[in-house]
Amino acid sequence: MPDTLPPVELQAPDISRWREGNTPVPYVHVLQGAQPGPKVMVQALTHGNEICGAIALDWLLQQVAQGWRPAAGTLTLAFANVQAYARFDPADPYPSRCVDEDYNRVWDDAELDGPRDSVELRRARLLRPYVDEADLLLDIHSMGEPCRPLMVCGRVDKNAAYARELGVPGDLLIDTGHPAGLRMIDRGGFGDPASPKKALLIECGQHWERAAADVAIDTLVRFLGLTGAAAPGWVQSHTRVQPPAVQHLVRVTEPVVARSRLFCFLVPTVGLSVIPKAGTRIAQDGEHVWLTPYDDCVLVMPGTRNLKPGGTAVRLGRFEA
Repeated sequence: MPDTLPPVELQAPDISRWREGNTPVPYVHVLQGAQPGPKVMVQALTHGNEICGAIALDWLLQQVAQGWRPAAGTLTLAFANVQAYARFDPADPYPSRCVDEDYNRVWDDAELDGPRDSVELRRARLLRPYVDEADLLLDIHSMGEPCRPLMVCGRVDKNAAYARELGVPGDLLIDTGHPAGLRMIDRGGFGDPASPKKALLIECGQHWERAAADVAIDTLVRFLGLTGAAAPGWVQSHTRVQPPAVQHLVRVTEPVVARSRLFCFLVPTVGLSVIPKAGTRIAQDGEHVWLTPYDDCVLVMPGTRNLKPGGTAVRLGRFEA
């Protein structure tokens, strides 16, 4: 684990004013557009220390308070793991990622309908109706280690195609999911290639770098425009980040999953870095050594903070032509 704490350049907004919305569930707001359209959902604070998403939703709800409404469809705005976020401390920001478990690994029906109990499961059970009603979903995240923004498109190519329509960011990812549990973007129709539903998960950069907030707001604005929830003129006036000239797709082939608490990397943990040679030693876990399976192997979101046995330490993939 790195010894130094990344600088916390962002200030976590006070979201308590958004607790009471127009739904029975705290911190969930549903806005009806003037014209018919899809059911769109945007979620922030999947993890309580990813404050750029809170900044983006706080910004949009301020626009709503000033009179903005969706142009079409239904727009649901949800702050997810608010109990974890309430514990955010800029002097010690990592522990607020969750309370009991990872909120983004509980989205299988067996978990949601099962007997287990946790802060995250209770919150997911409350938000499940809104998630299941959504046609289009944006989940706003950030990363523990420095990395340029990355759009996680789940396990299906239709989401990557939708990210290309969105036009941001420069790097897109199709992966294999997580062994520890089902993510929201893989749930139901979002993970079914035959369903018209689509879901995107934006990783806006390192958790607390100033640029992450601009990426979060910019992606939110563009997403609202793509779904028809926002008019083109409004989108144009509120974008903040220059879109890339071209987008590149990384396709993950396998995750590197920690077997024990002895897991450690043997190479620098720079997100989206490329290891040129197959057979390069990249990590060790007790007596087991992880090797790159092919040339030009991409390290996707490496990190060991909060890593537990069974957790994904890094995903290995290739850039596609």
